[in-house]
Order: sequence, then C-alpha cells, then structure tokens
Amino acid sequence: MIDLRLVTAEPKIFKDALKSRGIETSIVDTVVELDTKRRELTGESDEFKRKRNEVSKQIGAMKAKGQDTTEIQIQTKKLGDDIDRVDRQLDEIKNSLDSIALTIPNIPLPDVPFGASDADNIHVKHVGKPRDFDFEPKAHWDLGADLDILDNARAAKLSGARFNVLKRQLAKLQRSLITYMLDMHTTQHGFYEVFAPVLVTDKTCLGTGQLPKFAQDMYKIEGEEMFLISTNEITLINMHANEILKNTDLPIRYTGFALCFRKEAGAAGRDTRGLIRVHQFEKVEMVTICKPEDSERELQHLIHSAGSVLEGLGLPYRVSFLCTADMSGFSAAKTYDLEVWMPSYGRYVEVSSCSNCTDFQSRRAGIRFKEGQGEGAKLAHTLNGSGLAIGRTMAAIMENYQQEDGTIRVPEALIKLMGTDIISNI
Repeated sequence: MIDLRLVTAEPKIFKDALKSRGIETSIVDTVVELDTKRRELTGESDEFKRKRNEVSKQIGAMKAKGQDTTEIQIQTKKLGDDIDRVDRQLDEIKNSLDSIALTIPNIPLPDVPFGASDADNIHVKHVGKPRDFDFEPKAHWDLGADLDILDNARAAKLSGARFNVLKRQLAKLQRSLITYMLDMHTTQHGFYEVFAPVLVTDKTCLGTGQLPKFAQDMYKIEGEEMFLISTNEITLINMHANEILKNTDLPIRYTGFALCFRKEAGAAGRDTRGLIRVHQFEKVEMVTICKPEDSERELQHLIHSAGSVLEGLGLPYRVSFLCTADMSGFSAAKTYDLEVWMPSYGRYVEVSSCSNCTDFQSRRAGIRFKEGQGEGAKLAHTLNGSGLAIGRTMAAIMENYQQEDGTIRVPEALIKLMGTDIISNI
C-alpha cells in the first residue's frame, strides 16, 4: 500500500509514476482534494474543541460563584454537536482515503526502464542456446496426447476447459520437479521450506495486494470471505502479518510448493492449450522478508535461485528486466522475468517472475522489524519469485527434450528421481 502522505507531498511524481505504468492518474487529484478537505476539517474540529474547553472553564467558574449557566451550557452543547458533525465528515474522508489507497499500485523504482509495452523490456541475460532440430518439433500438448500422458479430454469431462490430467510418467515428472526444486532451494540457496493452506481469508489476500484489484481473477468460496490462493506468495508473506520481527531474524527466506488457482478470464489463443495457462497449476514459490537496504541484493538472489533450476535442467532461458508498462504485478516496484525457450512457440515464455515489492505489502500486512532496543519499528521489504512454475517447466522439458520417435529424454538432473531416462508410451 502506498503511503498517501507521499502522494499529497509530491503529486506530480506519483502522476508520472502511474502514467508510466499505463494507469489513470486522476486518482491522485482525488487524494489531494480529500486530503485538503481533511486538513480544513481537522482545523475546524480543533477550533471547536478549543472553544468548548474555554466554555467548560467558564461554566466551572460561574458555578463556583453560584451563577446561572443555562445559556452557556446550550452553547457547549452546540459546540459538541459541531464537533460530532465534523468528526463524522473526517471519518468519511478517512474511509474514502483508506479505500483509495488499496487501489493504487506500487510505483516503479527509479532504475526501472520506461516503456510503453513488452517490446521495451531489456533482456539482460541469455543462458543456453535453443536446440536446432533436424525434424519438425511438436507442441507439448501433442507430445502428451501421443504418449497418452496428458489427457485434456478427461480433464474437461471432470472440470471443464483449461484443466489437465497428468498420467504415468508425466505425473511422476511433476512430482520429481517439485522435489528437485525444493531440494535445490533449501540445500543450496538458503530457503526454509513451508507447506501452508491454499484456502485463505480475504484479509490475507488484502495483505499482499491480490484484493481488491484482482478479485475477478480469484476463486471465492460462496457464502464465506475465503479464497483459493492465486499464488503461494500470499500465504508465505502473510505468515508474518501484524508482527514485529527481530533484526537478527532477517532476511527470512521461505520456499514452498502449492496448488494455485486463477480464473484467467481474459486469456485466449495458443497459451490456453496444454500446460501454459490453466485454471489450476502447481508452483514452487520463493519469498523474502528483509531490511530495506538489502532488498536489491535479495532480488538478485531470487533471480539466481530461479535461474539455477533452469540451468540444472539444461533449459535455455533469458532474463528480462520489465519496463514500467509491462510490470503487471500490482505490488511490484521492480520485476525481472525468467523466460524459457519453447520450440513450438518459437519464442521465450515466462516461467518465473521475480519482484521487489519494497514496503508496499508490509504496509498493508503490518510486517515490521526493530533494529535494536529502544528503536522504533520499521517496515520491512518483501520480495517474491517463482522457483519455478511446474506446469510450464514440464512443458519446456517435453518440447526441448523431445526425440524424433516421439519419446522425451529426461534431463540428467531428474533421472534418479524419475527412475528412467526416457518418457515413452511403453
């Protein structure tokens, strides 16, 4: 959540920041107008209270002298009514400002490249070379159907469009990837494994910025203020909501596997086939809670950790520094995407998004820390990154490791977990 005091102090800076993200800026004018009215009413309330205090003193003095206070008590009651009226207006303004604050996204950090679309993203790193096939490579959904390991028809019978049934070796590949990623993050990258609920309260979703902005993309439990998570960042960050952490506990690094759910209402086209853009998906998430001065270092650590998984699997990928207009994360102030090469697409596809959310989520969720005894509590910085999206990683393995006979080689790093080096229909 944005500190509205900064909005009213530097409205032009915030307008420019929102404009760079392609967001309507009139909300800044509304905040300034409401804040101006709040200041005026606060002055009125203070003046009414000052006068009431003076009159109260007069009443005491008059009573001590045995004088009639009827008229002056009428004046006191009127002042009280005026104070109540103004305070009600102040409450209304506060509620309006609080509601508006929840709708304003984080603003880009100064070093985020300005841009109008994803064409303005900066590709800062390429790792591995896309494979040259001596045959026409198939899309992963065709590979899966031919090997009878990806069953969209039965998934549709069970749940409708954009769900998948994984069978035999593909189901084992999913399980192997989860183990591989979690083991790597916990043994090599300093993360602490957590398994948390996938059903959370609306307050929890509010803390990390999924609500109210993305309510239409989330699955809500009818009759309850409960939602299925759209990312396990929600649970891993909110575990420390309304806590004051010790300086010595930071940074806190969590990783965890969870099922995630998104409506993906606006999705269309090629991405809705197979494993790329579905309603239910699996993800290994990484989050960090740290001191503000450490958040840039922690962001680079997330990128390195996600990249290490792709390198261990032998998948070609690139790292893209997202420009202002393509930075879609509501809470993000800076984002890098890791994009894996997909032969059937002929392009790179996002498999991880690593973001620094600065103190945006901490202000909403109340996550603070203390440097030492006698020091005031400060807002922590939070970061998140996919480490990685399981379905998309499986799709990349299927396409990049496919053979001319329709089988799929297993990456060397997964052979022991899979118990085989080939995925076939035998």
